[in-house]
Amino acid sequence: MGDGEVDQKVARARTDEALPADADVGAPQYTKRQVAEILAGLMLAMLTSMLTTSIVGTALPTIVGELGGQDQLSWVAGATVLSMTASTPLWGKLSDVWGRKILFQIALVVFIASSVAAGFAQDISWLIAARFVQGIGAGGLAALPQIILGDVVEPRERGRYSGVMGAVFGVSTVAGPLLGGFLVDSPLGWRWCFFITVPVAVVAFIVIQRLLRLPVRPRGDARIDWWGATFIVGAASALMLLLSLAGKEFAWNSAPAYALAAGTIAFTVAAVLTERRAQDPILPPHLFRNGTFVLASLASLAVGMGMFGVMIYFPQYLQIVKGMTPTGSGLMTLPMVLGLLAASISSGFLTSRTGRWKGYPVAGMVLMGLGFATLTLLDVGSSLVLVGAGVALIGLGLGLSMQILILATQNALERADLAAATSAVSFFRNLGGAIGVAAFGAVMTTRLHSELAALTAQAQAASDGDAPAVDLSESALGSPEAIQTLPPAVQDAVLQAFSDSMHTVFLMGVPIAVLGLAFTVFLKHTPLRTRG
Repeated sequence: MGDGEVDQKVARARTDEALPADADVGAPQYTKRQVAEILAGLMLAMLTSMLTTSIVGTALPTIVGELGGQDQLSWVAGATVLSMTASTPLWGKLSDVWGRKILFQIALVVFIASSVAAGFAQDISWLIAARFVQGIGAGGLAALPQIILGDVVEPRERGRYSGVMGAVFGVSTVAGPLLGGFLVDSPLGWRWCFFITVPVAVVAFIVIQRLLRLPVRPRGDARIDWWGATFIVGAASALMLLLSLAGKEFAWNSAPAYALAAGTIAFTVAAVLTERRAQDPILPPHLFRNGTFVLASLASLAVGMGMFGVMIYFPQYLQIVKGMTPTGSGLMTLPMVLGLLAASISSGFLTSRTGRWKGYPVAGMVLMGLGFATLTLLDVGSSLVLVGAGVALIGLGLGLSMQILILATQNALERADLAAATSAVSFFRNLGGAIGVAAFGAVMTTRLHSELAALTAQAQAASDGDAPAVDLSESALGSPEAIQTLPPAVQDAVLQAFSDSMHTVFLMGVPIAVLGLAFTVFLKHTPLRTRG
């Protein structure tokens, strides 16, 4: 193809005209200012989607108090995570068929409408339904910005932009609980946890509508693998339900748990068989023959487990063991936020400057492991300096790893696979988060009940049967405020039990980081391309 033909196709792409399905024009040519403006729109979209999954946590007690439905509390947060994770791979493939811009705008519209619906919820069922739909939109807003960035910017220059986007992802995910606590305590109330993201999403829609011009495959060439989509969503949904509900709504050793596990296996087998035969699969099987894609996906799984695990359980240490308020515990995440921000942006710029990327995720996994190892040193009387140092190391590790793994995947594959591979890596990171939350929670609960049972037995023996000892297991089930009102001796025992349980949780993060390190060490380093 001559340079004149390429220029003509690029010009057509800039006007959003449809191109042949096999057209390969490279990235459309944008000025640095246009790229910066598009990046701003994408960042706003990512900000809204990540805030959606994290902001509601601190508001849940107030929401349930007003709407009722204490037995369905976990679904207010879980519904969004479930639908977001399950839908992520679909957005990438659909954007290949119908175009990035229109799919991105559809995701924004779904997100805006469902956010408004959630804010006006009159009962818990209404809120859960709105949050489920919100998660579908958030899945598109989490995956499509990285795909669009891959279309707009060549791999060599992509590092500096992906570093900034990675910082937005991490900061919004970690800072969400702090903002949620502020809104709940303010005159605005919990409903603004949902309303606050709407104007940001509207601005992102306007920016993308005005600036983004990408080639569109003609609809007549659309081939959507609906069976593959059904089985992939089914497998992800069954696994997410198992991880979310087992140990809470029903025991791990129970019929519902076995049924969901069997469903996960059956859907996965069906998805593999279907994708191998599909003409245009959602997750192309040849991706799994690419070593960089496989190792980056596994490393992203480890990143998700570590990130979401510390996000959920670190505030419990601060609020229960250290007696901090929700706002105070949110402020203690700032070292993690700042570490992630600095590492993500600096690694992105250095990657673009040198074209070399492998050292960053390797160093990131080492720092994440050191951070978890530092947190294992925490006790009831640990200083906040030690606490901040541990989470700062984890933040640095996450910042060096998250976006570079996506960039490495995009660099190792053809442009035609960019959307599917990017969505898949995001999917595995979200799945890792669900696995991490479930695994960390199971370990903490088991260790906590074991510690409390032992302490109760000791107290019973010390009483010589003269009076019934306090059941520490019952005492520990209250809120942080309730635990602080316990008699001093009982409170000390409960706090020590929580501290020992959190030690085990943080200790789990070390082998997870070691596994992630092994995956990144074996990544094959390929210098970033300057084209394609």
